[in-house]
Amino acid sequence: MKAEKGRIFIGRFDYNADLLASIADFCKKENIKLGVFNIIGALTNAKLGYYNQEQKKYTGCVNLDKKLEISSCMGNISLMDSEIFIHAHVTLADHAGTCYGGHLMPGSTIFAAEYYIQELTGGELKRVNDPDTGLNLWERSNK
Repeated sequence: MKAEKGRIFIGRFDYNADLLASIADFCKKENIKLGVFNIIGALTNAKLGYYNQEQKKYTGCVNLDKKLEISSCMGNISLMDSEIFIHAHVTLADHAGTCYGGHLMPGSTIFAAEYYIQELTGGELKRVNDPDTGLNLWERSNK
């Protein structure tokens, strides 16, 4: 699928809000159905998910009950079951420089979070179940 640049949004999310929910709520408010984003800032705690490839399911989360810098948070916006879906990966660092990474899960609380969200236009990407991986991935393009 070929996509074109659409609107660009920059700003910050609210203190003490859930990071994943904040991204999703913003995209719903602005009707962003396709796009990419980057976020930097800090969290007061985080929840990261990991996918077990053998069992083909998310088998657990890591709960980090500590103050963390968002070294990188990036992801994409698409549709699943006709709803806006956020897929985000995050790398976090503590005060000693120890890094943690994984899927951003609900339960990560914002201390400060500045965002860059790039809307894309030209079509829609829909997530469907992929039997090879067990994941909900973008539909394959025939082009």
